[in-house]
Amino acid sequence: MKTQRELATSRSSSTGMAFQVNCCIQNKKPSAVLDNIEYFKTTLSSAIMKQPLLRRMQQVPMHIDVSKIFKNASAKMLDAFVDSVFEFIDQPLLPSQKNFAPVGELEGEGVVITSIIGRIPDNFPEGVYVRNGPNPLFGGLKTTKSVFGRSSHIWIEGEGMVHALYFTKNDVVSSDGSRWTVRYNNRHVETETYKLEKQRNKPSFLPAIGGDSPAILSAYLLNLLRFGKVNKYLSNTNVFEHSGRFYSVAENHIPQEIDILTLETLGNWDVSGAWNRPFISHPKRAPGTGELVIMGVDAVKPFWEVGVVSADGKELIHKVDLKLNRCSICHEIGVTQRYNVIMDIALTIDIKRLVGGGPLVKYNEEEYARIGVMPRYGDASSIRWFKVEPNCTFHIINSFEAGDEVVVWGCKALDSVIGPSNESSTDNSTSTAEDAGKLYSHAYEWRLNMETGEVRERYLTGKKFSMDFPMINGNFCGLKNRFGYAQVVDLVASSTSGLLKYGGIAKLHFEEPAEREGELENEEIKVERHMFEENTFCTGAAFVPKQSDSSRIGSILEEVEEDDGWVITFVHNEDTKVSQVYVIDTKEFCSEPVAKITLPCRVPYGFHGAFMATSSNT
Repeated sequence: MKTQRELATSRSSSTGMAFQVNCCIQNKKPSAVLDNIEYFKTTLSSAIMKQPLLRRMQQVPMHIDVSKIFKNASAKMLDAFVDSVFEFIDQPLLPSQKNFAPVGELEGEGVVITSIIGRIPDNFPEGVYVRNGPNPLFGGLKTTKSVFGRSSHIWIEGEGMVHALYFTKNDVVSSDGSRWTVRYNNRHVETETYKLEKQRNKPSFLPAIGGDSPAILSAYLLNLLRFGKVNKYLSNTNVFEHSGRFYSVAENHIPQEIDILTLETLGNWDVSGAWNRPFISHPKRAPGTGELVIMGVDAVKPFWEVGVVSADGKELIHKVDLKLNRCSICHEIGVTQRYNVIMDIALTIDIKRLVGGGPLVKYNEEEYARIGVMPRYGDASSIRWFKVEPNCTFHIINSFEAGDEVVVWGCKALDSVIGPSNESSTDNSTSTAEDAGKLYSHAYEWRLNMETGEVRERYLTGKKFSMDFPMINGNFCGLKNRFGYAQVVDLVASSTSGLLKYGGIAKLHFEEPAEREGELENEEIKVERHMFEENTFCTGAAFVPKQSDSSRIGSILEEVEEDDGWVITFVHNEDTKVSQVYVIDTKEFCSEPVAKITLPCRVPYGFHGAFMATSSNT
């Protein structure tokens, strides 16, 4: 079986995995980078100087805005330069990658669902299940070819599109015994750069992450000169709610507020002008206070800043530079009742490395990895750092305090699916299976003793199967919980396509040991798996907690346990080409879904989803 990297390398559309940031030079030394950049500057300068702009400006009447004319002329020359030097090429998809292709927007308020197998439970909450993901304009991701080499979009790029399923409970039972009306809709997240390219009606931003360093550097410069931005704003990774407002987000920009009922983009959310840097995809609501803990990672100093937003979302009440000496990629922050939990892994962004001919993004297992525990309103000097074994962890399952310890559960891998192949290993005989295994993440535990500084680590579920995109009952965020859920990787399908595919959902029982079947590693916990039909894969799974029944006046509220609820997820059957939403009862986890909702159109694979409870009169 080939590794994901080997399979993806065979694609003509990219020099690495479709979702890798492969910025390494291909047969080009650093001197070639400098030569190409000098050529770029000379060519561009020559193109500008050949225009008799200065002589013409002297003849223009004084009431004409000369600076505006010069600016417009410069913009046209830059566009002409890009059009003549750069060629945009479509990235083809393998047959096994067809459901990563974009889809069109539905018109109006969407489509009422008429095909539901099973039944939506009467005690399912009213609300919106929404999932984000890449949906690139103009037919798909692009590669550009020029005198500077190639630069390519990677799979994590592409304009964000939110797919929403609305659950409305009716007073009258229908003929089929259901009380529910279910409606589906989708819409692009209309960032500033989305609107710009949509208005131009053609690809305009040069790809600026994957490919040859000279091409990436020229893309940075030309994008900046033409649009004032080095790259497009994606807003394609996650959706979250704070203080009754709903947001779409990706790591390279601030969030966009979304009208959850119409999916209209309302504008950027900069916390009343107080936050002016990128925003991680997984901010966390602090237990007890309802405040939102946020973090922003940037490629230039300050590399990391942490902020705390008031519970009403109107004020940034704390902001601090963590004073890191490297730009580590951080996708998610953790919280406990008193602390913020920070994952500082050896996956880094380094512009100097790029200029020197190396990759922009690189994971190095020989560099340090550590976890920081920071008081909620602390500063850089108050962080307690714990050195941990090398890892590449994007997602935290949960974190909480237990006596003198801070416990962190996450999905740990030993290598990164973002970036070029790990070059720190000199053993060329490493097996394909072992290399592939490093890319897959597994449920993992770190126990950090705040008194002694001791760290204890273990795999929670062993390494028999891989999982990621974890979720819990959100009411237990930052508190000790008993259950968690995650999407299960289909290793064969992922290897075949070169892109991760998830063939089921796992339920983790953190306080219950696994049944002994031979030797267990590190006291593994119990895991239940709900696996889908063959060639059926999910994205954007979310937990929907059951609500107490308060419909009867004077009745005692029904006690609701932590795992009372449902997992809801978008799925796609690659054999039938049908997309559905499954509703799985988490108390009867291995049973058939209680409802399979057939959607009116294909829904591409994407990233994170969430269920937003609403009232019927919202």
